[in-house]
Amino acid sequence: MSVPLSIDPRAHLTLTERCTARCCVAAARLLARRSPRTICRVLDRVRRGARPATAPDALRARHAVVTVNARCTGQGCLQRSLATALLCRTRGRWPQWCTGVRTEPFRARAWVAVDGHPIGEPDDTRLYQPLLSIPR
Repeated sequence: MSVPLSIDPRAHLTLTERCTARCCVAAARLLARRSPRTICRVLDRVRRGARPATAPDALRARHAVVTVNARCTGQGCLQRSLATALLCRTRGRWPQWCTGVRTEPFRARAWVAVDGHPIGEPDDTRLYQPLLSIPR
């Protein structure tokens, strides 16, 4: 399956999409300050009853998140991935949410995936060993 790596940066968001994305970014910011255990518990509850997200669903949500928040555009991968997953959930979908590490050089990363493929992330994401995951 071919997963699109990006969305047209000129794709415009509706006012409703912008407001919903901002709310998800704010919730993600609060959630990102919690312990990994709490994050997993919250996400596990939130995902219940959702249908699996498709790659275009997750990519559209990620695009909305990075459009409305500059922090999520750069190094804020935890907040970005949480906000993306929460935004997907507002649409009745759920992607796989993952965090992982690599050792050479040491780095940590958080991302969303569909069918095991990271959505909108660099190719080196496959080098990370997943530690936490909230499946579809």
